[in-house]
Amino acid sequence: MPRVLVVDDDPMVCVAIEVCLTRKGFEVTVADGGEAGMRALEAGDFDVMLIDVFMPHMRGFESIRIFHERAPLVPLIAMSGYAFANLDSPAPDFLRMALELGAARCLRKPFTPGALLTVVNECLAEARFSGVVRSG
Repeated sequence: MPRVLVVDDDPMVCVAIEVCLTRKGFEVTVADGGEAGMRALEAGDFDVMLIDVFMPHMRGFESIRIFHERAPLVPLIAMSGYAFANLDSPAPDFLRMALELGAARCLRKPFTPGALLTVVNECLAEARFSGVVRSG
């Protein structure tokens, strides 16, 4: 059973992800923010991490950078409710920046259960191919 760490300060997002993944056979650990996520990462082993880009007490991309540094072999999926940048907007593309800091994939909130499952399964497949995740 693949183990997933979900780190987000929004309880509704955490519940939605937990329900979706649990129904598909994943073991889900939820942490309600960056500090709780760090404790969970130190206490257990995970096959994939879903980390919110913007949380209290871990400003900006600090969470992505720190989680990737602490568990560089665990695929990290960055999540953000901030829109992607487009040609008409001077806003930065936060999810592209997360990829540059080590995220394997990105999800823009709100996302569908199908999109969630797709990126989680892609990360697990790539990790298995590289020999990082145990099969079974």
